[in-house]
Amino acid sequence: MTFSDLNLIEPLLQALHEEGYTHPTPIQEQAIPPILNGDDILGCAQTGTGKTAAFSLPLLQRLHEAGPAHPAKAIRALILTPTRELALQIGESIAAYGRYTNIKHTVIFGGVGQTPQVEQIRRGVDIVVATPGRLLDLMNQGLLSIKHLETFILDEADRMLDMGFIHDVRKVIAQIPAKRQTLLFSATMPQEIQKLSSSVLRDPVYVEVTPVSSTAEKIAQKVYFVDKTAKRALLRHLLETGDISRALVFSRTKHGADRIAKDLAKAGISAQAIHGDKAQSTRVKALTQFKNNELRALVATDIAARGIDVDDLTHVINIDLPNEPETYVHRIGRTGRAGAEGLALSFCDDTELPYLRDIERLTKQTIEIDEEHPFHIDYKKLPLTGGKSTDKIAKAGNGGGGNRGFRQPQAGRPQSSRKPKPSGSGGSAAGGGSASGGGGNRDRRSGSGGGGRRSGGR
Repeated sequence: MTFSDLNLIEPLLQALHEEGYTHPTPIQEQAIPPILNGDDILGCAQTGTGKTAAFSLPLLQRLHEAGPAHPAKAIRALILTPTRELALQIGESIAAYGRYTNIKHTVIFGGVGQTPQVEQIRRGVDIVVATPGRLLDLMNQGLLSIKHLETFILDEADRMLDMGFIHDVRKVIAQIPAKRQTLLFSATMPQEIQKLSSSVLRDPVYVEVTPVSSTAEKIAQKVYFVDKTAKRALLRHLLETGDISRALVFSRTKHGADRIAKDLAKAGISAQAIHGDKAQSTRVKALTQFKNNELRALVATDIAARGIDVDDLTHVINIDLPNEPETYVHRIGRTGRAGAEGLALSFCDDTELPYLRDIERLTKQTIEIDEEHPFHIDYKKLPLTGGKSTDKIAKAGNGGGGNRGFRQPQAGRPQSSRKPKPSGSGGSAAGGGSASGGGGNRDRRSGSGGGGRRSGGR
């Protein structure tokens, strides 16, 4: 299937061609037709699946075909996202895909002065991409109105919940016209998000790709057992002696990210840290330097890393294992994109063994142990301290899924039949040895085969 088969208009097809995209990813195949049809959408998709293009392309087409806003300069679409970085990424995608349309957009977020953002709104924009805090600030000041909104898109709803924004989201929703199209996307579907979706969506079409337990096929994974006090030394060792030109390094804390970046810089390795306490201008500068290969290491917390999309990133390093296994999948999914190979390296100390076992259970993989480094400790002698898993050996198990009452997308116009959402499944036991990654459409350009064809988009 090509984008032409999805009945997209020529201005969008031309922009996609210039971006090098010809074949849609699975979520784009599923979501674009019902969105063009005006249906509400509940999408379960993690980062890197082409989700942004899945909602921005049909949004641009519907606005372009509808003609000028009524009343003039009214905001017609709102895309709400949890972080500044992700908002900027979405704004870049809309600018790229909509370059041959007459649709105007702006991105608003906190951490910077509001005056330039307000000026753009006053001049008139069709689409606003926003974070909840700044949006509510401008609304409360009477500087922005969403009372004429036609389309509302809530992206990464589960992260909104994790970051404590769900009440702000409900405040925004309360100001939106009842007659609207609503699209809600979330990597996971916890009970609170299911409750929210049932209150804001009308007879939605349900689309789902790449369960969060799946990791990319071409991402090799290794774990290094190391004492907590030697982690930064091991990181320096790998960057100094290994074939790592550039790495995204994950730290569990802001303070830890700062210490790691300073330690690397002191060793002569160019590095910067990004997290929520950094000024927006500092974060943007660091990310730009990393994308331009001016930094060898970008050290990030999980929240700050949302929206980071770097082409040709070969290495992700977890200096701290996350305490949520789904977060591990999100982290390593930033490498191995567009069919390229990637390598995810994780450091594990005595307090993190339960986290490792939870990860292996979720992903149904046994991560290869790398002992070829000067800081290796015998993992068999590590005490099982800390973490949330209490299993001596992780057991396989099956999860359940809800999603009753959601329509499934068809090849053409969605049908009204209702089907249950597929259930999730648990993972396999933890242990030694190596295993190849699981399948799944995880990349913004994945979904169609080889032959040098690029597919998808953000």
